[in-house]
Amino acid sequence: MALHFERSEFDARRDRLLIEMAEKKLDAVLLFAQESMYWLTGYDTFGFCFFQCLVVRADGSMVLLTRSADLRQARHTSTIENIVLWTDRDGANPAIDLRNLLNDLDLLGARIGVEYDTHGLTAYNGRRVDEQLQTFGQIADASGIVGRLRLFKSPAEVARAEKAASLADDALDAALPLIKQGGDEALILAAMQGAIFAGGGDYPANEFIIGSGADALLCRYKAGRRKLTKNDQLTLEWAGVFHHYHAAMMRTVLTGKVSKRHQELFDASRAALLAVEKAMTPGNTFGDVFDAHARTLEAHNLTKHRLNACGYSLGARFTPSWMDMPMFYQGNPEPIAPNMTLFAHMIIMDSETETAMTLGRTYLTTESAPKPLSRHDLDLIVQ
Repeated sequence: MALHFERSEFDARRDRLLIEMAEKKLDAVLLFAQESMYWLTGYDTFGFCFFQCLVVRADGSMVLLTRSADLRQARHTSTIENIVLWTDRDGANPAIDLRNLLNDLDLLGARIGVEYDTHGLTAYNGRRVDEQLQTFGQIADASGIVGRLRLFKSPAEVARAEKAASLADDALDAALPLIKQGGDEALILAAMQGAIFAGGGDYPANEFIIGSGADALLCRYKAGRRKLTKNDQLTLEWAGVFHHYHAAMMRTVLTGKVSKRHQELFDASRAALLAVEKAMTPGNTFGDVFDAHARTLEAHNLTKHRLNACGYSLGARFTPSWMDMPMFYQGNPEPIAPNMTLFAHMIIMDSETETAMTLGRTYLTTESAPKPLSRHDLDLIVQ
C-alpha cells in the first residue's frame, strides 16, 4: 500500500476526530473534502471532481462511497477497508446511494454532520444531498472540524513540510540563473517545477504565479509568457510540495537597476514581514499578525497598496488551491499555537507607478519565535 504515514499516525488522527464528534454529539460525519480524506486515511486521488463521500461513524468505522475509477485508488493509497460504489449512468443521483448507505449503517434518525464548505461538494451536489437527508435525520454543518484538526501538525507532518520547504528553496535556486535580461518566463517556470519534481516532490494544489513587467502586479497565475528586459521586475509565488504538504514562498526579483520606488517598497515589505514574525507567537491571534503587517505598511504610507490578508495556514492540500484556513486577516480570533505551518506574504502593488514588490516564506510556529523553513535570506534579489 502507498501510505505515507504509519498506521499509528492515522489511528491518532481518527481518535482526535472521534473526540470532536463526541463533543458535538454527532453520530456520524460525511466528509467531502479531499484534504480530510487524505489526512484521515491517506486516500489520495483527484476523483473528488466527482461525487464521493467518506462516512465516519462515532465508533470509528468508515465507509467510502465513490466511483469505480477510484476503487483501486482507495484500496492502494488508504486505510479504508469498506468501499461502496455508485454507478455512472444516465440520470444517476449518488445522493440517493448515500442515503441508502446511511440507512444500511443504521443511521436513520441520527445526528449527522456534513462537510459542506469544500470544493469536493459542489452546490449542485450539496442540494441533492440535502434533498435526500432533510427527513432522514438531524443534519448539522460539520465544515471545518477536520480542517481545524489539520491545523496542528504532528512531528511526521512537520517533516513533510520541512522537505517541501527544501524543495521550494531548490526551485528558487534553479530559477535565479535564468532571471536576467532576455530571460524567458517559460524556462524559469519549467526550471522551478522541474527542480521540485527532480527532488521527489508533487504537483502543487494551484499553479505557480509568474509575471514580469506589468504582469508582476498580478496575484494569480495567467496564461502567456514574455521575456525579461534590462530593467525589469519578476514576481514569483510558488510552493515546494512533498506528499501534498506545501511550503510556499514569494519574491519579486529585479533585473538591472533598482528604482527608488522598488527600494522603498522592499524596505517596507521586509519591515512588515519582520513585524509579522514577532507577532506570530503563542498569546497572539491570526488577527494580531495581520495588524502587525497593516501597521507597518501604514507607517510607510502604503495602506492603499496592500492587500486585506497577509498569509494563511499550509498543509496537505488538493486542487484548486494550496491556501488553507485560517488566514491572517483583520479580527481573526484564531490563536497562534505551536506546530502550525504558516505562510506569511507581504504583497505591495503600486498600480500608479506599475511597481511590484513581494516577500514571503513559510514558518513553523513554536513555543516562542517562529522558525523560518527556508534557507534563503530576506535580502532584495537583483540579477
